[in-house]
Amino acid sequence: MKSVRVVLIDEAGAKYQSLQERASLSKKELAIVESIRNKAEIIKKDVHYGVPVNKKLIPALYRSNYDIKNLFRVELPYFWRMLYTLKNDPGDSNSILAVILDIVDHNEYDRLFGYKGK
Repeated sequence: MKSVRVVLIDEAGAKYQSLQERASLSKKELAIVESIRNKAEIIKKDVHYGVPVNKKLIPALYRSNYDIKNLFRVELPYFWRMLYTLKNDPGDSNSILAVILDIVDHNEYDRLFGYKGK
């Protein structure tokens, strides 16, 4: 069985850091940070934990910037979402990399996927 590493990159890392800095002052941010940690541990045990996003719906931004072929969505508290992709770990052929691409609130998620509000 392959081992799994979970990494946050770019926007996801910056957003996580920002949420973590505010977590001591806000129950909302604390809940989101704790959920991200918990979900990362679940993904280490089950890489397909998240809801798969249809390949046709993967935002062009992710396809062009990260050359991804798959995308998974994980629900977080307060209608936030965590988006990740799976790749082979270039440093270890016996390892899978779960790359967290983004951590977004509901409005940002809708914008990314082109959903319109009512």
